[in-house]
Amino acid sequence: MKVLFMCTANSCRSILSEAVFNHLAPQGFEAISSGSFPKGQVLPRSLSTLEAAGIRTAGLYSKGNDAFEGCPPDLVITVCDKAAGETCPVYFGPALKAHWGLEDPSDVQGDEAMLNAAFQATLETIECRCRAFFALPFARLGAAELKAELERIGLL
Repeated sequence: MKVLFMCTANSCRSILSEAVFNHLAPQGFEAISSGSFPKGQVLPRSLSTLEAAGIRTAGLYSKGNDAFEGCPPDLVITVCDKAAGETCPVYFGPALKAHWGLEDPSDVQGDEAMLNAAFQATLETIECRCRAFFALPFARLGAAELKAELERIGLL
């Protein structure tokens, strides 16, 4: 199952989600990320937060939605409110869409400790949601049930 995590800039929340998902993913699951208006670079604090957690950062880069044309995901999960309101590009095909909103830790103002705490809290939320996702009984879920479960997980 291929999961696309979408955000606007693809520099923080969607990148963190891609990396954590792939770090925890059993065989047969893969995450990618994109941005509707990609920033073109990953925030250094996103990478350092992942590295401090022992999560691989190799291959992470800021990319747009057109990077996946011809290779549509099974699920599209938006992680910022701006991306949640956007229409998915037609080439994503029949992908199921859900929203797992996350506050943007890069918007936090404060000292290094506050910034680190914001990024760490975001990482922990993503990990909690990914673990709940992988615990789903996929073989017994139809599309409507899976969508309901994805929405429930987005509230964790």
